[in-house]
Amino acid sequence: MTRNREREEEPIEEPILPSAEQPEQPNSSTVRRAAVSHPPRRLRAAPTSRQSSTRSKIKNLNTRVTMVGRGERWCVVTGGRGFVARHLVEMLICHGMFSVRVADLSLEIRLEPHEENGTLGQALRSGRAVYVPMDLREKSQVLKACEGAEVVFHMAAPDSSINNYQLHYSVNVQGTKNVIDACIELKVKRLIYTSSPSVVFDGIHGLFNVDESAPYPVKHNDSYSETKAEGETLVIKSNDSNGLLTCCIRPSGIFGPGDRLLVPSLVTAARAGKSKFIIGDGNNMFDFTYVENVAHAHICAERALASEGTVAENAAGQAYFITNLEPIKFWEFISLILEGLGYKRPSIKIPAYVMMPIAHVVEWTYKLFGPYGMKVPQLTPSRIRLLSCSRTFSCSKANDLLGYTPIVTLQEGLRRTIDSYPHLRAETKSRRGGPSKASMLLGKGRVADTLLWRDKKQTITAAIILAAIYLNFIAVGYTMITAISKLLLMASIFLFIHGKLPLKIFGYSIEKIHKSKFTVSEETSFEVAGSVASFWNSAVNSLKLLCRGNDWMLFLKVVFSLMILSILGTFSLHSLFVIVFPIAFVAFLVYEKKEEQIDHLVLEVTSSACKLKSRMVGKVFSSKKKQ
Repeated sequence: MTRNREREEEPIEEPILPSAEQPEQPNSSTVRRAAVSHPPRRLRAAPTSRQSSTRSKIKNLNTRVTMVGRGERWCVVTGGRGFVARHLVEMLICHGMFSVRVADLSLEIRLEPHEENGTLGQALRSGRAVYVPMDLREKSQVLKACEGAEVVFHMAAPDSSINNYQLHYSVNVQGTKNVIDACIELKVKRLIYTSSPSVVFDGIHGLFNVDESAPYPVKHNDSYSETKAEGETLVIKSNDSNGLLTCCIRPSGIFGPGDRLLVPSLVTAARAGKSKFIIGDGNNMFDFTYVENVAHAHICAERALASEGTVAENAAGQAYFITNLEPIKFWEFISLILEGLGYKRPSIKIPAYVMMPIAHVVEWTYKLFGPYGMKVPQLTPSRIRLLSCSRTFSCSKANDLLGYTPIVTLQEGLRRTIDSYPHLRAETKSRRGGPSKASMLLGKGRVADTLLWRDKKQTITAAIILAAIYLNFIAVGYTMITAISKLLLMASIFLFIHGKLPLKIFGYSIEKIHKSKFTVSEETSFEVAGSVASFWNSAVNSLKLLCRGNDWMLFLKVVFSLMILSILGTFSLHSLFVIVFPIAFVAFLVYEKKEEQIDHLVLEVTSSACKLKSRMVGKVFSSKKKQ
């Protein structure tokens, strides 16, 4: 069985890729068998993961007096526990035009802590909202859910990241047909279907300010888009059947509070170091839509269909693109979210054609191992195409026929979204004070800046110079004295020629090296002398402590340090360049990044060594006593 999920169209991940076509958000439960055979019963809000015992009594669909007998106006929201559907349900309750029937696959509704005492929780307790377990593929359950309703908002759909045609067809086509048939049979007045802009996307050609006149492509980007187009066609064709008015909403790139995919997957990528990559050239434009604007568009559509005369006649039987009317570069949008949460923005560009073969292998692997529990991959060919193509749409038709305009700007939507994820912000670990231990070991100067990659240009320059020295003087087999003399010879020739050059050559200025570059300042001299004196005094003090024979920890440190020094002493100049220098450019950086973990590991090792020492000393003393 699959989950009914509300379509949360387009917004990301291996690198962990951002999803331009964001898959449906998981609904409130794991996949379960349809509830058609279960007797009607009073439902309870199951405890959330954060709140173990909070429960709300919820009225069940079976009580016909509650649902129909009092003459209340009811609407149904399929996939009602999905991302966008939750916002729509809350908006419908706040508007007060309808009592709301939340239909979803789970046998019970599970309220988040904020929902328990919020609008939805209060509506469930008062009877202004009820929860209905429903599987779209079971027509009897669909009929039961839609009975007595005036309006149906059909938002349920499976996970779009699973490229499984049979799955998508069973829900997006057959399930939608069941909803349409139920609406016609039960004389429902209005049906608003949540479709997708991907119904006009072939995965190859970009879309620039496309309007609803764009035809369906011969071949869609994936099975999700293909079956969504089939479902949309069924909805439009059913318009004016037995008095039913229909329309389709195509929201692009939905984001906002409550999203369980876009922002969490971005943060997962950032924490795993996989958010550095841009697929394509990074200039592709995209239309993102704040979630409340999408919910508002559904209500605008319902109000337009409910109007009398030409307004409803013109609005019905149509599809509408919905956006924030503020196109933005896709990767700029992703960067704004990451930076807002304290992470670095993507910067490394990878051509789409490089990633595509890898994506095909990943998708093929999932087809083999998916049935055995392999997680749905984020790196798929359809997603690569979505991440690298431009997709912008015109909302003129929605504005003219539905009266839709965004109620929240893109900037405000981004702010609200970022503020809603305080638990996903980057952990800013403040040091206990002063520079890192790695920086202290390297003298806190230019050497530290180079080996700790604080100035990447300086680090790369140093690495290139060392590589040039190795190739020209060390690799050819010179002894150390010969190599140093040749290096000094080359430096002398370079400095002499550089000094002879005029100030300008062919219009290019030649910057002369000032003599102050070759002098050591008094401050630096004192620092060097102080460091040497400090090192000497520290060594002498260590020797004094060793002479007492009390400090085993110091003894182990000295022995360990001298062993390392003896190993380094065996290296030739060739080995020094090939092994030691490359390690130095990595080891100090790793130590600075993982200082606490490495120090903890060293502490555990030394502690274990001390325990071993104590046992050995104890055994020696016990053996002497026996003698």
